[in-house]
Amino acid sequence: MEERAVDLQVALEQGLTSEEYARIVEILGRAPNFTEVGIFAVMWSEHCSYKSSIRYLKELPHEGSHVLVGAGEENAGALDIGGGKAVVFKIESHNHPSALEPYQGAATGIGGILRDIFSMGARPIAACDSLRFGDLSNPKQRHLFDGVVKGIAAYGNCFGVPTVAGEVVFDDAYSGNCLVNAMAVGIADADKLMPAHAVGIGNPVFILGATTGRDGMGGATFASVELSEQSAENRSSVQIGDPFLEKLLLEATLEIIDKGLAVGIQDMGAAGISCSSSEMSAAGGVGMTIDLDRVPLREDGMIPYEILLSESQERMLIVGIKGREEELRRVAEKWELHIERIGEVTEGGRLVCVERGSVVCDVPADSLVLGGGAPVYDRPAKKPDYIDVVSRWNADELAIEGDISKLIEEIISMPSISSKRWVYEQYDHQVGTNTVTKPGADAAVMRVKGLEAFLSISTDCNGRYCYLDPHMGGLQALAESARNVVATGAKPIGITNCLNFGNPERPESFWQFVEAVRGMSDGCRAYKIPVTGGNVSFYNESDTGAIYPTPVIGMLGIIEKQELIIPQGFIKGTVIYLLGDTDESEIGGSAIQKLLMKEPMGRPPTVDMTAEIAAADFIHRANSEQLIESCHDISDGGLAVALAESCIWGSIGARIELPAGCDAARFLFSESQARYLIGVKEDNSNHIMEIAKEFGVSITRLGVAIGDSLDISSPLSKISIKVNRLNSLYENKIPNIMRGEIEL
Repeated sequence: MEERAVDLQVALEQGLTSEEYARIVEILGRAPNFTEVGIFAVMWSEHCSYKSSIRYLKELPHEGSHVLVGAGEENAGALDIGGGKAVVFKIESHNHPSALEPYQGAATGIGGILRDIFSMGARPIAACDSLRFGDLSNPKQRHLFDGVVKGIAAYGNCFGVPTVAGEVVFDDAYSGNCLVNAMAVGIADADKLMPAHAVGIGNPVFILGATTGRDGMGGATFASVELSEQSAENRSSVQIGDPFLEKLLLEATLEIIDKGLAVGIQDMGAAGISCSSSEMSAAGGVGMTIDLDRVPLREDGMIPYEILLSESQERMLIVGIKGREEELRRVAEKWELHIERIGEVTEGGRLVCVERGSVVCDVPADSLVLGGGAPVYDRPAKKPDYIDVVSRWNADELAIEGDISKLIEEIISMPSISSKRWVYEQYDHQVGTNTVTKPGADAAVMRVKGLEAFLSISTDCNGRYCYLDPHMGGLQALAESARNVVATGAKPIGITNCLNFGNPERPESFWQFVEAVRGMSDGCRAYKIPVTGGNVSFYNESDTGAIYPTPVIGMLGIIEKQELIIPQGFIKGTVIYLLGDTDESEIGGSAIQKLLMKEPMGRPPTVDMTAEIAAADFIHRANSEQLIESCHDISDGGLAVALAESCIWGSIGARIELPAGCDAARFLFSESQARYLIGVKEDNSNHIMEIAKEFGVSITRLGVAIGDSLDISSPLSKISIKVNRLNSLYENKIPNIMRGEIEL
């Protein structure tokens, strides 16, 4: 029996606007039925359609010498890394689900991003995460933090992918809406990358993997609204994952691709079958017929709306090849997976879904998707009033008084800066035997089996900077993530991004988004780094307000050979140099300001891309001659934290003499950009200075790595902290909090 048409009220209840409903009626030439309204609602949601952001995302640079698959072309981006190999990578958010069900929300976030990678034919070799929570003094935040980390660990460890890098930030700005961004990286044969399109009229369409249930219903629309006290009622919008099943799905998918048994594959994430079928059809310029009676279900009584919109995990939609169906079935049976032919590719460009002989959906596939008929909005943007208020604050207003040693100890033990060992020791970061540099360093370094080259991977963003100046903050996120991989000896080759913002319908929030994207774009163009894809997550706000604008950058770099990998920790006897200039007034949004004032004020540090690139070029040149023994970029907490971390990582002290005439506290805690700490053998000191002069880079000799204390002297102050004390403060803060051993 065919479904009856529904009116505007039903569309509004599904999250559509009256204008969008009118547009649907125009597209169909009639009023839609309940199933069709549901499909349009999820496909036109912010989560799927990027209707508020796409016009700005198109302005990002997408081309580069390494690019094989660019932004928006497939499930993930792909870069050529030589030797016939491609690196496939992407980052996405699972913020709203994790706020309600931290364990499953985070676990299925990892599962979804992994499927994006291996659906293209790439075997995942690494996962990364970028996590943000409220202050750990709040029991709810400790619950979220604990659940998210356990969810990531459980899924990644069981699946068999090492989680090797990331960042964890704690700030009241995220207390009402945590951020859980997951990144995956995989390696594929460059000539076997699988597209996500449907081609070949008459080709069979299969569903492979898990059965379809009611879990994850409305997940895409749920992720396109603000969180509220009523959000707990939407727990059915949170998917449930099975990493063991996903491992089987990985092996089957890669075998199908290797044997040439499919012309297109797409994972079923947001919006389930409705998304994968419509997007694959639109990408191939064809139609598709789906027989809902043939979809394997795990629950009785499911209606077409539920079957098409379910976000049950561990499922793939596969467009096979007519005549090779049995070969495809044999692969699925080998890996003990459900496989069912549910449709076929058709002419005409329409997505037609049938149940019990009746058509329950008949829509133009192109009308549903990004780049096709999905709406594109030009939202109003207005600079928030607070920007003028905070920008008037002068750094001189911050009195950095008292014992500098105590300030260093307090900053090094701030949860956002202190060691995240409690997190990454729950992850199996060595599975696969590709991990060279362990978690906790500036970036992870991964070997690529069969190649001499190594990958360097990092995620980074400073939300406080973006709050004070979204343009400069977006630029800084790009620059900082580049410094992370440069510090390991890598050359940046591409980024993916996860753009986390508040409600785009609020002009002030949308202005933050526009400015941050502009900053990121400026940085990418200066560095000649392409954006290969990513994710936009809007509506990250709750009853307590919006999060800080947080455009997370996932950066990839290439290290040409093993000898060029640079360690982070100091090495005994090496001379320590500060690379780059320090502006003592650049403490807006800094760690010292957060410690002393709690709230960010002023202007964030200025990012000079000419200086950033010159410093990176200097490191590449000096490292090519293997003159650099250690390297660590300077970021949160400034020089003081970089020195302390380098001592901790190297298990060695340092004797440092600050430049004459500097204000010791401000020099140590300034967060000026384009700076690194490098260690050099004494015999190479003169040569290093010559290279710095050649590249026009400021370089200052600070001291020597020696002893068991971090000793810092200036004409007006003397600082001495034992390395074992620094290590204790750095390593124990988060474990002590989570064990309840610290009164907060």
